[in-house]
Amino acid sequence: MTTVAAAPARPALRSVLSAVPAYRPGRRAQSERTAPLAANESHFSPLPSVQEAIVRAASAANRYPDAASTELRHVIAGHLAASPEQIAVSPGSVGAIQQLMATFCDAGDEVVFAWRSFEAYPLLTRLAGARPVPVPLTTGLDHDLPAMLAAITEQTRMVLLCTPNNPTGNALDEAALEAFLDQVPPTVLVVVDEAYAEYGRDVNPLDRIQQRSNVCVLRTFSKAYGLAGLRVGYAVTSEELAHGLRQTALPFGVSTIAQEAAIASLGAADELAQRVAAVTTERTRVTAELRALGWPIPTSGANFVWLPTGPALTGPLLETFDQADILVRPFADEGLRITLADAATNDRVLEVLQGFQAI
Repeated sequence: MTTVAAAPARPALRSVLSAVPAYRPGRRAQSERTAPLAANESHFSPLPSVQEAIVRAASAANRYPDAASTELRHVIAGHLAASPEQIAVSPGSVGAIQQLMATFCDAGDEVVFAWRSFEAYPLLTRLAGARPVPVPLTTGLDHDLPAMLAAITEQTRMVLLCTPNNPTGNALDEAALEAFLDQVPPTVLVVVDEAYAEYGRDVNPLDRIQQRSNVCVLRTFSKAYGLAGLRVGYAVTSEELAHGLRQTALPFGVSTIAQEAAIASLGAADELAQRVAAVTTERTRVTAELRALGWPIPTSGANFVWLPTGPALTGPLLETFDQADILVRPFADEGLRITLADAATNDRVLEVLQGFQAI
């Protein structure tokens, strides 16, 4: 008789991990011809003056970075006319969201957000032990702010607003957002995730948090500034809440290279404006041409466009893009997000879509 040895004892993973799918990054380019438009990053290299700062900072890579990001916080504060004590620096804006969860959420708390929106929202909520409360977008793919307000309960600790929304590109109406912020209970934190602010109407975060102690605005250097690989972003909020975020930050989580690159980026306003103008000009052109082909493209305030392909077209269109060496990002059977690039690459996208009947 053969006996089966018992499996050796080992540490058990948290039970919540079985319900949390891994975050899916955009697919990476496999050749020089491949157009990498799936990961939502800048198609352009860091600004020339920023690249020089990166090279200089690399010589100190053997030293730990300033854990408090002191100089960067002062530069951001000067850029926004804020206090450095209102700034918390993080590894990208998603790092700030994780810090917010660690700062405010206990097991059983609720986090309200629109859906579909940034894929990390439900993942980070579950990892914090809290319960995700997704609120469907409107038929026009906007945040349903009245429904989100109605979803707030005594267990709600946080509301996440993504504007412009990832992956649809819709920006929140300013008047509607202000009215919403004024109606949320003061004990509920409202996080306004503005990762793509530079590509649209760039409102000073202080305008959002002025006289409101329960609002936090997130920004990142990953998009318009082209520093996605360096992982640096920040939160702007009240001094008390920013202090809590700094307490929950991973020690030395933002490298010296990232800090110096971010400082240099804020000092290159003219270069950035030219970079942003190139993207928004292409966004206008691509959107107009797609609408002329019959595609119901939402008005995007970001560096990407959203194709609402539905279950019938998502798979076949994704395969056609793959055959054309263009990587785009599918979202279940709902649609495709296509990051904008240079004119020649965008023309390749348009060429593929000309051969498909819009839904």
